[in-house]
Amino acid sequence: MRGHRLEKIVIATGVGRLRQRPQFEDNLLPEIIKELALITGQKPEIRKAKQSVAGFKVREGDIVGLKITLRGKRMKDFLTRLVGFVLPRIRDFRGIDPKSVDAQGNLTIPIREHIVFPEINSDEVKVDFGLEVTLVSSAKSPKDGLDFYKELGIPLKQDG
Repeated sequence: MRGHRLEKIVIATGVGRLRQRPQFEDNLLPEIIKELALITGQKPEIRKAKQSVAGFKVREGDIVGLKITLRGKRMKDFLTRLVGFVLPRIRDFRGIDPKSVDAQGNLTIPIREHIVFPEINSDEVKVDFGLEVTLVSSAKSPKDGLDFYKELGIPLKQDG
């Protein structure tokens, strides 16, 4: 258990639903990129569909999401803000479900509204979107991962 470390934090958001709106690439996408860059201090990478899926009205090459990988100092700064400011600002927050730790010991935290980040001025928001924050650790099992996240000070729901 000792010696585990946080390897990276991956922040991802899907924009598939917003793609149907008019002027998505001209107005909405740059706005989402700008706000994600404000939140993380790093410009997001655009993720495109690898294949077409008719049921979701997605063509190969369509923009379906944005992703940012944080390491080093930016990762530590983001984690401090996440635990200290962001999670307490989430409405009805009761802790993170321990089931959010996957088989490899990584923790994924869903955030419904990006406006919980202190960098975002909610009066100026043009588009509302959610994101997923995945903490990737060197832990190799869910139990080791849970113990490690408790050590980091991440608020987990208590069983009971």
